[in-house]
Amino acid sequence: MSPSVEEPYIVFGYGSLIWKPPPHVIQQTPGYLKGYVRRFAQKSHDHRGTPENPGRVVTLIHKEDWDAFSGSEAYPEDNVVWGVAHTIDPAYESEVRDYLDYREKDGYTLEEVDIYGIEDGHEKIVIHKALCYVGRIDNPSFAGKMPIDELAQKIWASVGPSGRNKDYVYNLAKAVRHLAPESHDSHLFALETKCRELDEQDGESTSD
Repeated sequence: MSPSVEEPYIVFGYGSLIWKPPPHVIQQTPGYLKGYVRRFAQKSHDHRGTPENPGRVVTLIHKEDWDAFSGSEAYPEDNVVWGVAHTIDPAYESEVRDYLDYREKDGYTLEEVDIYGIEDGHEKIVIHKALCYVGRIDNPSFAGKMPIDELAQKIWASVGPSGRNKDYVYNLAKAVRHLAPESHDSHLFALETKCRELDEQDGESTSD
């Protein structure tokens, strides 16, 4: 009987973990999820905002849950959630688990997800059951849906220990474009555009 082989510790990042990965990564695999949407629907009390003025960061939401929660939404049905699967050095698995549990402590829960990619022109699952931190709709920090203009204003004005909330939007948009130039993350890119417009308005107002 052959000895059992432990499953590798693989974490899928769809937000800041794309451009700020955990330590001790030995392999990175770009890919995307199906059946989820990525939305700025999670309050950030500890990174991009404060307890008194929480910012907004992304969470994954099962598409059917978001459809039931949000009603009609002006974003295309062909959006997919691109991100990066990080394979962690087994020698540091416990350390990285503790690091990520702390980093994602503000309302996130671990789920298992299948990661898709395109190989030889065909879509296929490239990683089965990667771990992923998800802010479910029943977690205390779930903010829900906001009108895009209101959401952009909230993000643009928020700052936390990890920096300005708007920079989180800009970093994520840049990272997703790099991962998949053909990506259609309309919610993210619309929010980026709105925040850039607020930058321009602020620049005009300060130069008067």
